[in-house]
Formats: sequence, structure tokens, C-alpha cells
Amino acid sequence: MNILMVLTSHEELGNTGRKTGFWLEEFAAPYYALKDAGATLTLVSPLGGQPPLDPKSDEPESQTAATVRFKADTAAQAALAATGKLAEVAAADFDAVFYPGGHGPLWDLAEDRASIALIEAMVAAGKPVAAVCHAPGVLRHVKAADGSPLVRGKRVTGFTNSEEDAVGLSQVVPFLVEDMLKEHGAIYAKGADWASFVQTDGVLITGQNPGSSEAVAAALLKLLA
Repeated sequence: MNILMVLTSHEELGNTGRKTGFWLEEFAAPYYALKDAGATLTLVSPLGGQPPLDPKSDEPESQTAATVRFKADTAAQAALAATGKLAEVAAADFDAVFYPGGHGPLWDLAEDRASIALIEAMVAAGKPVAAVCHAPGVLRHVKAADGSPLVRGKRVTGFTNSEEDAVGLSQVVPFLVEDMLKEHGAIYAKGADWASFVQTDGVLITGQNPGSSEAVAAALLKLLA
């Protein structure tokens, strides 16, 4: 069971002067859920090397059992510090792909040609594609085999407009995940703000927010089983 995890390389939070990147819980929880299930994990990012960590996700109130475990895991930290380059991997080498969120992917992965091609190849091969929180934003330009938006007619979720409002970034992000998915014809659904909520439609698995990370990994493992 070879699973690819794709992280952002983007660290600037728009024009705010603040930093962003990937959200720690959204990496750590799936990383351990998949690894503990016996998966071989390969970590990549657009630029390779250490992906930027959203500093907000490293604050005390954002810590979980998975983030605590990661901070004590030197092997996992070394793997994260040495991600490969996204453009150098092939869909044929993996059974599934997982995209952790954080705001970073809205700027780079959503527009990344290698990421778009990877997702299209995975879906065409019937292989699962999982994304949590802001990471469903990576589906923005992905097409189905007939050239229509991949998410059209698909049951999906992702970070809600109300959650974005709550963190005060609705006017900062390049696009709102909920609005984008709806505009592309998705059957968008959501649970309560900050509660775990996951949608699975065929090989596409999406989670609403950081609290959905572990549930998205569980849904991915269920599909692979």
C-alpha cells in the first residue's frame, strides 16, 4: 500500500505579512493513521524540501495526540524536512494520494500543473484521491475524462465559508473553497462548523476541516481495503 502525501510549499498569507503553509494536525493525524495501517508513505511538495508549517497550527490550542506524537518522532520530522518534488513522481507508483490542508494549497497546489495532472491520472486509474479542509481547493482546475470539472455532480465537502469567516480570512484567500466547489457543479455538503464531516464519492474523499483529518484517512483506508 503505497500512498503519496502532497504538501504545500506556499508560506505567504496573501498580503497580510503573516505566514501560512500546511496545517499540522491535517498532516500528522493522517500520517499516523495510514502508517499504523501498514502504508508506505512518500512525501512531496512543489518545491521539495521542508514544507512551511502554518504557525497557527503549532499553537497550544491546536495540539492533538497526533501532533504531540509527531513532535517526538524524529524519523517523521526528517521525512517531512526532505520531501521530494511533486513534478518528479508518477501516479502509476502509488495506490492513493492524500492532500493535507492549511491555507497554503489555495495559492500553489490549486494552480500546480503537476498536481492537476497527478489527480487526473489517479482518478482515471480508479485510485483514491483524499483531501481535507482547504485541500479540496486543489480540485479547482482538475478535469474529468470528458473535460468537465472533476467535482461536477460529485458529493464533496471542504472548509466552509462560515469557518473562513470565523478565522477572519475570507477577504485574504484567493478563493473560498465552498464557493469554488459549488461554482464547479459539485454537490457540496457540510456539517457543523469545526465538527468532523467527510464525503466519499467514488474514489474522491473530502473532509471539511482539521477535525475531519483522521476520519478522511479512515475513509481512504476503507476504500483501499
